[in-house]
Amino acid sequence: MNTPEHSPLGQASAYADQYDPSLLFPIPRAGKRAEIGVDGAPPFFGADLWTAFELSWLNLRGKPQVALAHFTVPCETRNIVESKSFKLYLNSFNNTRLADAEAVRARLRADIGEAVWRGAEHASSIGVKLLMPDAFDREPVHELDGLSLDRLDVECTRYTPAPELLTVAAGEPEVSEVLVSNLLKSNCLVTGQPDWGSVQIRYSGAPIDQAGLLQYLVSFRNHNEFHEQCVERIFMDIWNRCKPHRLSVYARYTRRGGLDINPLRTSHPQALPANTRTARQ
Repeated sequence: MNTPEHSPLGQASAYADQYDPSLLFPIPRAGKRAEIGVDGAPPFFGADLWTAFELSWLNLRGKPQVALAHFTVPCETRNIVESKSFKLYLNSFNNTRLADAEAVRARLRADIGEAVWRGAEHASSIGVKLLMPDAFDREPVHELDGLSLDRLDVECTRYTPAPELLTVAAGEPEVSEVLVSNLLKSNCLVTGQPDWGSVQIRYSGAPIDQAGLLQYLVSFRNHNEFHEQCVERIFMDIWNRCKPHRLSVYARYTRRGGLDINPLRTSHPQALPANTRTARQ
């Protein structure tokens, strides 16, 4: 079984510049989900939205081509792909000759799909979209919509996840609201390097104490976990402690190594958000 400790993270790596799908390193989701009480089918839907800013290959005449790539990986896939291995895999296209962008997209879709579903009995497709240079200036920048929790002047003393900070106003009329914060920070599970993010929480139910919610989000500051795992932990803590009728947790993390990862977890089926970067990304 692949574990984070056996991944390329924190290890010296030679950069292959010829196409090599074996570089992708899948890690099962199940282990970390068991830690947060998810042993069977999870109580959420969603996807991980990746953006690759460093994608290049050669056309058949040897001329370099560049593109941006958006990936949509459903959260029901068996595995995540460790991000450094993803970067090494993308770099393996650098000196590889391919007929056109569609040939690149087809390989990306097949290889990443195989990695995230590896070991599963059933598989479905993942989404891959390439943006060529003539579309670059149409890429929008937009912050997460919602009421900013960061406006609150709260004292923060907890820097490892503290779900006991989450409370609701029992007996108060139910609300539907969208809350956002730019103060999410966690650390890489293996290397301890900082991961910076913004998070949007959309829920319906008893009013969640906003000061406590902000303090809870800040409490991830010294926590070591991958992006997808942090978002699932946030979802489950709010779901179990605040018991909303509906809940969505969406985080956009700043890029590292030319990649950003933006997980969405939701209690109910819904359309995925546009993979629109924030200013920090």
